[in-house]
Amino acid sequence: MKIAVVGATGLVGSVMLRVLEERRFPVSELIPVASEKSVGKSVEYLGVPTEIVSLETALEKMPHIALFSAGAKISLEYAPKFAQIGTFVIDNSSAWRMYPDKKLIVPEINAGELTESDRIIANPNCSTIQMVMALAPLHKAYSIKRVVVSTYQSVTGTGIKAVKQLENERAGTEGEKAYPHPIDKNVLPHCDVFVEDGYTKEEMKLVNETNKILRTDIRITATAVRVPVVGGHSESVNVEFDKSFDLQDIRQIFRQTEGVRLFDDIENNAYPMPKYAEGKDDVFVGRIRRDFSVENGLNIWIVADNLRKGAATNAVQIAEYLLQNNLILR
Repeated sequence: MKIAVVGATGLVGSVMLRVLEERRFPVSELIPVASEKSVGKSVEYLGVPTEIVSLETALEKMPHIALFSAGAKISLEYAPKFAQIGTFVIDNSSAWRMYPDKKLIVPEINAGELTESDRIIANPNCSTIQMVMALAPLHKAYSIKRVVVSTYQSVTGTGIKAVKQLENERAGTEGEKAYPHPIDKNVLPHCDVFVEDGYTKEEMKLVNETNKILRTDIRITATAVRVPVVGGHSESVNVEFDKSFDLQDIRQIFRQTEGVRLFDDIENNAYPMPKYAEGKDDVFVGRIRRDFSVENGLNIWIVADNLRKGAATNAVQIAEYLLQNNLILR
């Protein structure tokens, strides 16, 4: 399999390389792609330096799969070019997610929708992925009518520039800033850009992407917050069901859900935290308790590594599904 990784030097791209290694994806030729200033340099894959090439060179090599993590502008321009030559594009940007003719895929939930003709496949937003991993089995069992979510999102979700800002502030060093305010010892209720109704794009992604993946019209409202954390994203999620539920049944559902790990032992102070989710592919769920303020209400706390299951691992899992189900024919 010839695999292109577009954005190979970025935070997500570098994790994509690591996940391909860890999961032993059958790569016969790796094609790392980055900006013009990086062309000719190299990234390491399986202990071997591999030269970075341009997008045009990658097109000439006709990869079977291209994992994109280079921003929406690049994806909108180049994903169709790769698709035209028969490449399956798995795109981590926001570019294609809400196009009606493009699938938005979390493999454990809806990979079965994919066909051989789906040449551009959208990876959902990181905060959406971890939330729907927990909500999908609950919706199947009890029918969700409303969700209120507040996120606590790692600076890694913004990129290398944001991580550097946090490091500089902690070291007392001046440098380039990714945010309009300090992030160290601070909390910013501002993820992505604001839209006309006062929400941010990140908040609306949680609303729109969740309903597209689950094929629902659940009422969802979100507040997305940036916190001075590197390890992963956390979410406080309040769910209101159409049906009554038993808390032990909820816990059993999570125990049986692929990719979800129940971590809920408050007597021993055991609950999900980004410090322990970092570097792992599971979505951790805990602080499970009934919301007594509404009928059929539930509170849960969800944590995941946003660079792995929230981005790179989800994309590689989609590639694995394409391969395992013989959707890649050439």
